[in-house]
Amino acid sequence: MAKIGFIGMGNMGYAILKGLLKVYGKEEIIFTDVNRERCGQISEETGVASAADNAQCAASAKYIVLAVKPQFFAPVLSDIAGTVTKDHIIISIAPGITVDSLKEKLGEDKRIVRAMPNTPALLGEGMTGVCYEPSLFIEEELDTIKAFFESFGKMQIVEERLMNAVVCVSGSSPAYVYMFIEALADSAVKYGLPRDAAYKMAAQAVAGSARMVLETGEHPGALKDKVCSPGGTTIAAVSALEEYGFRNAVIKASDACYDKCTNLK
Repeated sequence: MAKIGFIGMGNMGYAILKGLLKVYGKEEIIFTDVNRERCGQISEETGVASAADNAQCAASAKYIVLAVKPQFFAPVLSDIAGTVTKDHIIISIAPGITVDSLKEKLGEDKRIVRAMPNTPALLGEGMTGVCYEPSLFIEEELDTIKAFFESFGKMQIVEERLMNAVVCVSGSSPAYVYMFIEALADSAVKYGLPRDAAYKMAAQAVAGSARMVLETGEHPGALKDKVCSPGGTTIAAVSALEEYGFRNAVIKASDACYDKCTNLK
């Protein structure tokens, strides 16, 4: 019997699977997906076995990762409702799907972990917001839950009422960051820098700046101030960003993301 079963193998499920394989053996994982051709490709690539259907996957592992889009949850939950028991641990990574709504479909005695990871999990650099009721799990299970999420990056425990905010700040935000890197590189290409060099330099600037925030513990504003010499080039650029609404655009993007989370169908 496998330890971890994935129902759904889209971009997010695949990213987590690849991260897990750096820590777990292929025999400890099983997965399924409606696209049987994709199942065959992933099994061939990773050596991880695929289950014939959702119910078989749920019956073959203790930790069941629901890695399908919110609009496909209803049929998946219907498929596994007769298979999962109170001994299973359900890990849901879909935005907008609450713990209560899952219990309504699967049973009040079911143990559920709600999480919001992001695609840098593929490289072991994911960030996942996680919520669950600790009293429902024994120590060994809590250790496994922690090991699961930390196998592909970092995790942060949050209250469930804040999970939509997690989608804004880490779940969806890699897309915003990629757009920033692309725009920053374009600005350098405009002045003659070769595109491959521009992408590399812009991406490394973002990666290095992020590590400065994480490892120094300093406020981002303080780190920004250290780059902005009086009357210098950086403060001129920062002034232009403020003039054209950089912060406001980011906040408005999060507003749109949050609104979508709360109105998912």
